[in-house]
Amino acid sequence: MVNSWWEVQVLCDPALEDTVFWRFETFGGRGTASQRRTHVRQIQAYFPQEEFELLDVAAVALRIKQDAICSQLAIPQTTWRLIDEEDWSKSWKDHWSPQEVGDRFLINPAWMDKPEGSDRLILQLDPGAAFGTGTHPTTQLCLESLEMRIDADAQDATVADIGCGSGILSTAALLLGAKHAYAVDVDPLAVRATRENAVLNGLTSAQLDVQLGSLDTLMETLEKPVDGILCNILAEVIVDLIPQLSEISHPQSWGILSGILLEQSKLVADTLEQHGWVVATLWRRKEWCCLNIRRS
Repeated sequence: MVNSWWEVQVLCDPALEDTVFWRFETFGGRGTASQRRTHVRQIQAYFPQEEFELLDVAAVALRIKQDAICSQLAIPQTTWRLIDEEDWSKSWKDHWSPQEVGDRFLINPAWMDKPEGSDRLILQLDPGAAFGTGTHPTTQLCLESLEMRIDADAQDATVADIGCGSGILSTAALLLGAKHAYAVDVDPLAVRATRENAVLNGLTSAQLDVQLGSLDTLMETLEKPVDGILCNILAEVIVDLIPQLSEISHPQSWGILSGILLEQSKLVADTLEQHGWVVATLWRRKEWCCLNIRRS
């Protein structure tokens, strides 16, 4: 069990916010949060000490500084400190509040009372150390895409969530009416978080099946193809997965892929086309995009 965490805090120009999120994600940051501080953004992420030496944390700061210089933005102020597990949990949670996403969802921190009088689907969430709080543009784009994909006519839909993180996408699909979700992640903390969040939202293991692993795990364990594929991870990883996506899909299957910077979208789209998929729509938010795909 991790006992201490590096808390890395960046004060930067708002235009650098997405890049900082991306850097934190590529380095394996956990529990990322952002808030406005007058004319700058304060962004925090947490790294387990047992996996990150001081030099690793310094490397993150250096990359963020280089990103700012390349973008001709003011050099951000980056600081870090070691905090205990209990302090880590409390620190980032203090910066997270209920948030409406899309037309139907309200993401509610599990340690807060449910809002009264809301006509939205309330998704109770405690990410723990896993990625996926609903605040990042990539997650929001996926949730909004799910609203369009799963409706009254798709009540028997099954979905596969590859790199499930906190389980937010699997849970959202089931709350919208999907019949079953299969979730996988290579991080044991994400598997645990997904199971706990399923319970928080009244879902059973018969509805949400979560395993430690990745696409190859689904290829070995699924009894039949799924209707939808959800994948909100790095573009480089998605490109590597694309050749095998057909192994868990059928001719009418669809997919929602995010975690993709706009500048990476052509590479992902071209790879999809080479393996029998087409991009039906591309949704963007700031520097990120979400590809809604179907079999060609």
